[in-house]
Amino acid sequence: MSDLPEDPQERDRRLHEALRGIFGDRTDEVLAQMRAQGLDPAALMGGAPPDPGTMQRLMAQLQRMFTGEGPVNTEVAHDLARQVAVAEGDPSLNGAQARSATEALKVAELWLDAVTDLPPSGGPARAWSRSEWVEATLPAWQRLVAPVAASVADALATVMRDQLGDGPDALGLPGGESFPGAPAFPGGMLGGMDPAAMMRGLGSAVFGMQVGQAAGTLSREVFGSTDVGVPLLDEPATVLLPTNVAAFADGLDSPYEEVQLYVALREAAHARLFVHVPWLKAHLHALVEQYARGITIDLDALEAQVRDVDMSDPEALRGALSGDVFGLQHTPEQESTLLRLETALALVEGWVSEVAATAALAHLPHSVPLREMIRRRRAAGGPAEHTFRSLVGLELRPRRSRDAAALFAHLLATGGPAARDAVWEHPDLLPGTEDLDDPTGYEARRTAQADEQSDVDAALAQIFGDLPDEPGSPADPAS
Repeated sequence: MSDLPEDPQERDRRLHEALRGIFGDRTDEVLAQMRAQGLDPAALMGGAPPDPGTMQRLMAQLQRMFTGEGPVNTEVAHDLARQVAVAEGDPSLNGAQARSATEALKVAELWLDAVTDLPPSGGPARAWSRSEWVEATLPAWQRLVAPVAASVADALATVMRDQLGDGPDALGLPGGESFPGAPAFPGGMLGGMDPAAMMRGLGSAVFGMQVGQAAGTLSREVFGSTDVGVPLLDEPATVLLPTNVAAFADGLDSPYEEVQLYVALREAAHARLFVHVPWLKAHLHALVEQYARGITIDLDALEAQVRDVDMSDPEALRGALSGDVFGLQHTPEQESTLLRLETALALVEGWVSEVAATAALAHLPHSVPLREMIRRRRAAGGPAEHTFRSLVGLELRPRRSRDAAALFAHLLATGGPAARDAVWEHPDLLPGTEDLDDPTGYEARRTAQADEQSDVDAALAQIFGDLPDEPGSPADPAS
């Protein structure tokens, strides 16, 4: 390598250009991290031999970028999500904001008690900044994306092996050339890693960027922890993000206090549903994972998109994978899963919308226009939801939420809150698309289904009831 330039500006420029080929738009962040950890980035430009310990840490940092464990590089996702979350400002909440938000959540629980038999979630009421929301929800996003991330990483490794062949220099990354005073690394900077394995690592970093971008963007849009209709927290809690609520309320005819109370009702209603319908969370996650695992990767389209991409530039690769690399045709199984998922999301949104509106009607003068504003906002989606579509090939939007709300309103009118909430008693009794098409016929179909199940249970009981008891069982006289 050439001698270190004497001009500090020229030295920094050359150093930035050299690292940009590896880290893309994250170069400034990486340089800052190196300096914060006591590393000398100028060592990369030649000159005096750097300390061997410094080079060891530098190599480890580069290897973490390309060899993240799992289909999604969690470190990359976390760092980028935090950056995106604060890009438009993320002021710390003052005491008054936090008290106002938590009080709104407590009031919402009291109002909901009057309209539904589902009890409060039992978790704490919290007011979060955008960064706090990212920290709490990022693991859930990573779990949702992992199945398709693994498929894309394998497909990318296949394409790269076909294009570039094998060998430590196949990817054109720095290798072989050692740094002055650097310890020996077989095969260059990244240890002679197999190109396919490196591409999986790079794919992991790319998906980490995608997840980080989506989660960070969502943190600037959501009002709480449940806006997307899929539970994102491991423990029960109700959450509000006052900064985002205030941004939404700005320009509306409704006072901020009313807006905050209305979104608090929706958050608390979501939390009650996810906590006290124990199978619902697993049901939604299973449908997302089942759909994602069935995605087919269009290898020809993928190869065309990455053919001219600099494989040493993760940001360029992220841009290439932002397009539609999934198969254009859904399998029949995927179509069925997608329909079930969209119906389930619509039912969650419809129930929450109906319950929150019923609870707000007696207390909030602007509850009707607020409900409509939330409906439109939810139907339109946002940049983060579109990003999520590029990640797993679907949008988490309840396309038939109005139909679902009409179903719950009909059940409320004909049977009261108990009939409306009984929908969640068992996943087998969950309304389907035909019930959204014809809400008035749902009760008859459900009754017929329940009668049929009772007949089956009675027949099974008759069959197995005649069998002798197992030796040693409580009913065995010898026991």
